[in-house]
Amino acid sequence: MSARPLVVLVGPPGSGKTTVGTLVADGRGVVFRDTDHDVEVAAGKPIAEIFLDDGEPAFRALEQAAVARALTEHEGVLSLGGGAVLDPATQELLAAYTAAGGVVVFLDVTLSHAAPRVGFNQSRPLLLGNPRAQWAALMEARRPVYERVATVRVLTDGQEPGAVAESIEKELPA
Repeated sequence: MSARPLVVLVGPPGSGKTTVGTLVADGRGVVFRDTDHDVEVAAGKPIAEIFLDDGEPAFRALEQAAVARALTEHEGVLSLGGGAVLDPATQELLAAYTAAGGVVVFLDVTLSHAAPRVGFNQSRPLLLGNPRAQWAALMEARRPVYERVATVRVLTDGQEPGAVAESIEKELPA
C-alpha cells in the first residue's frame, strides 16, 4: 500500500463513525473520509436511490471499490459504511491493513443508544419496515465480523463523542 489511513472506523448505523471520526481527524490535523460519501459521489445519487434504482448488489459493488481505493490512497481517518465489512474482499484488505500495523476501531453501540442517533429515517434503506427489528437483525449478523476485523472495540453507549474520540486517540501511534 502506498498510503494508508491513520485509523479505520467500522460499526453499525448510529455508532458515531462520522461524528467521532471528524473529531479524531480534526485533532490530528488530517482529513476525514467516509466511503458512503464516496459511493454517492461515484454514483451521482444518494445511497437510498442507488438501492431503489440499481439494487443492493450494485451498491455493494460500488462500496467495495470505494473501500479498496480509500484504503490505498487516504492517509487520514476513514469511516466505512456499516455493511462494508461483510464483503470478503474488504475483509482481506482490512486484514492486510492491520497486519501492516493499521488500527481498525469497532464503534459498538446498543439499539437503545443507536435509535435516537439514527432516527431510523428513510435515507437508510436497509432499515425500512420495522427499523428497530431490522437494526437488531443487522447487528446480529454483523457483530462477529466487526469484532473479527477490528483491532480495538469502543462502546459508545452513554459517551460523549469527544470521550469516544479520546479513547480512539489513545490507540493511535504518536
